[in-house]
Amino acid sequence: MDRKLIIGTRGSDLALWQANFVKDSLSAIGVTAELKIIKTMGDRILGLSFDKLEGKGFFTKELEEELLDSTIDIAVHSHKDLPTENPPGLIIAAVSEREDPSELLLILKDCVDVHQKFSVKYGGIVGTSSNRRKAQLLAHRPDLDIKDLRGNVPTRVGKLHGESYDAIMLAKAGISRLGLDLSEFHVEELSPTELIPAPAQGALAIQIRENDRELFDVLQALHHANVAEELSIERSVLKLFGGGCHLPLGCYCRKHEDKYQVFTSKADEGDGFPDRLFIEADTTQDLAQNVVSYFSKDRAFPRGVFISRELSDHSYFRKALEKHKIELDARSLIRTVPIITKLDNFILRNVDWVFFSSKNAVEYFFQLDPVLPKKVKFGVMGTGSETMLRRKGYFVDYTGEGVDPAEVAAEFAELANGTTVLFPSAKDSLRSIQQSLSEDTKIIDLPIYETILEDDVAASIAEIMVFTSPSNVDAYFVDNLLDPDQKVIAIGVSTGKKFDEMGVKYTLPYSPDETGLAEAVFGTDCLSHKC
Repeated sequence: MDRKLIIGTRGSDLALWQANFVKDSLSAIGVTAELKIIKTMGDRILGLSFDKLEGKGFFTKELEEELLDSTIDIAVHSHKDLPTENPPGLIIAAVSEREDPSELLLILKDCVDVHQKFSVKYGGIVGTSSNRRKAQLLAHRPDLDIKDLRGNVPTRVGKLHGESYDAIMLAKAGISRLGLDLSEFHVEELSPTELIPAPAQGALAIQIRENDRELFDVLQALHHANVAEELSIERSVLKLFGGGCHLPLGCYCRKHEDKYQVFTSKADEGDGFPDRLFIEADTTQDLAQNVVSYFSKDRAFPRGVFISRELSDHSYFRKALEKHKIELDARSLIRTVPIITKLDNFILRNVDWVFFSSKNAVEYFFQLDPVLPKKVKFGVMGTGSETMLRRKGYFVDYTGEGVDPAEVAAEFAELANGTTVLFPSAKDSLRSIQQSLSEDTKIIDLPIYETILEDDVAASIAEIMVFTSPSNVDAYFVDNLLDPDQKVIAIGVSTGKKFDEMGVKYTLPYSPDETGLAEAVFGTDCLSHKC
């Protein structure tokens, strides 16, 4: 291309980083460009929350006008800021690689409480102007006080010093791109499956005039079609919910092992409890429409749900069901008892990792008053075990997500191979994680409790039956059968195998924690008929 391009951009540090990234990418393919800074309405309006700005053109309209007037050739946007439809005459010519769309919770170190989820002290003040973040945070931590927080990324970080916040929440992408030093804060990273991001969060959109075919062809060298395909699902969901409305909506799509996975969170308002959905599909055809259909006001919900676990009054899963007036039958069909009462701390002296596969393992292990090395690390299977470990006063170094022990084992092996790993566990544990570790890893198995089935287990008439372990399956089916219309959700692959042996269809939630269970129940196909 012979002509020198003009790239339009906002003037914030992050916007300039993004524009220079595109400029440098063009230079790498032999195209020269210069920047033109343009002030937008979003830069001038300081009183509105970001939910009322994102996706409505407040950060993009002036750039688009200059594109249409041909005073610039390219506009670089944070993709999440764009309305779901381009103005006539403009197109998105290229989409960047996606920066990690996780969220970061920056916490003042004297406001950290390891015992609390997300590590913010009880009743802490958290700064964010996003209703999406607010709804999801309060669903897990209703004690938090959420206060508005405006300004560009460095300004917001500065406000954590000078104003009355105990913590603030920011997108990881902006922090990473600016290379900000966060060493003075405690940083909690929330994955996009834990706190679902805004549609298209973390990606850049390169916008041009529709009739500039030469530039379009040049920009294909910068285009990432796989990212664009995933973002199209997220933005289609946003559009079907009303485009740039300020509903607390999170949507995240990714392709995993040839399947499209979509995680969605939507509340009616910022302090409302959000509904969450996880669905998988082989193709993107009608995928966004399917996602939105589950949130229809006319959909039918099950009248009752059974779960083979005791739940507290503050349980996330309980609150998710109560929102839709779903009756809950929560009772454990097993009991656990310790099988050792005293621990020889000599075996712990050279331990590098302690890995827990269950909440019970955490509970019984710390009843033994272990004396652990100062630099010991902790791995857990699922956020339920992580929460229990926090209650004992310890941070987790690795949390295995998902329900497939093989995937978790492979991830953990990358961290722990060649070290000494202690596995407190149930008697007759399946040892799924241990089997994936290398031969030079020293494995210490420590059975500390056993499971006993309860007698005379009463049947449940709930439409959805959630089984939390193989032992609970065994206990229930000693005296009971499933009704033909009852649907089964199994936590974990080993629990699912019990139903494979019985020839019973079941659903595996994405994650074995209460959020994953809520997603699975919400995603139960009750659309065409009442469960």
